[in-house]
Amino acid sequence: MTMRDDPAIQAAPERRSELDAMRALVVVGLVFFHASLVFDSQDDFYVKNAETTEITFVIAALCVIWAMPLLFLIAGLGAWHSMRRRGPGGFAVERLLRLGVPLVFATATIIPVPQWLRLRADPAYHESYLAFLPKFYSVRLDLSDFPFILRGPYFETGHLWFVVLLLTFSLLLAPLARYVPQGPARRIRERLAAVARPRCGLLLLGVPVGVVCALVGLEEAFGGWSRWAYLVFFLYGFLFVTDPAFRAAMRRDRVPAAVLGAALMAVGVPGFMIAGDLPGADPFTDPTPLAIGVRALYGLAGWCWLVAILGALDRRRPERGRPPGPGRERPPRRVSAYLAAAVLPLYVLHQPIVVAVAYFVVGWQAPILVEYPVIVALSLVLTVAAYDVLVRRTRVTRFLFGMREPTAR
Repeated sequence: MTMRDDPAIQAAPERRSELDAMRALVVVGLVFFHASLVFDSQDDFYVKNAETTEITFVIAALCVIWAMPLLFLIAGLGAWHSMRRRGPGGFAVERLLRLGVPLVFATATIIPVPQWLRLRADPAYHESYLAFLPKFYSVRLDLSDFPFILRGPYFETGHLWFVVLLLTFSLLLAPLARYVPQGPARRIRERLAAVARPRCGLLLLGVPVGVVCALVGLEEAFGGWSRWAYLVFFLYGFLFVTDPAFRAAMRRDRVPAAVLGAALMAVGVPGFMIAGDLPGADPFTDPTPLAIGVRALYGLAGWCWLVAILGALDRRRPERGRPPGPGRERPPRRVSAYLAAAVLPLYVLHQPIVVAVAYFVVGWQAPILVEYPVIVALSLVLTVAAYDVLVRRTRVTRFLFGMREPTAR
């Protein structure tokens, strides 16, 4: 395992608590996001309200540009820490347990619920959930959409596409870390560091992301990003988020990154709308110059927003043994630990609960400004309650939802 022999890597700091807080923020934000899709005029969500709006598209664009890429970047950082402690083999086993087990368990239990409720929205459909399950699990093997290799008329991984991709990336990374010699790996880091060293040089690392988005295309089902762009974010997190030089570059470039990201969004969002208004056009995949250009801007903007966010979050902490200054008190450790452990279970649970709540609320025929906050509030309460009561209190359920035991290191 070459990582253990690299002095630069051994000197890297430990996991940053503010990144765990951002993971929790994104997962909680997904409740707001998925609830908004109930009212979105363009998205084909499981449950749709009779009254829809286009405002949700603009609001969603401001969130998807950074939220899921941030999760993959932080996941890459977590992979670095896990592989450093366990080695490539132990890392692969740990990821199979922490991601593979909840993926299989949730697919066998709650993932069919949204698809069934989609059908139940048709008054002519009266099939029970148990009668629907055999149809959902009627699948065949199809490698054309790797890593989503199971296909069927009703089968889907739903929102667990994130878990599928993260598990796939981790299992691809493990043999690379095991067999790639230490020299080439160090040279890659050094060349990336050389690019990031000049002021605003770090922003150039968004070019590979923009190229992937432009040439491969975007996928609406995966949070508006290409699955292979997510791989770039994951590898970036693994390669250099812990490196002091890259962290310093993010702090230094956070303001120009935010300005450039906002400018790219100001051009790219209208460009997407124009490209989408053309007859038969799909700006996510079309090979037209306009569509390719706006996808490239999208990828670059996403990287700029990540640099801005991570740079803004990365503040020097008080020395150990010294209390934080006025106005800088740390949040209670108990709350931080609770949220950090809850992230994956909350992610797994949230969408079926949002869909189930929305299924009943849209029948009220109330204004959007009434139904939306009700769906959000009930979904948040039920998701946290399901986690707290049904998941975190027993060893078996913690294992099924990919949680570490409290005493684990």
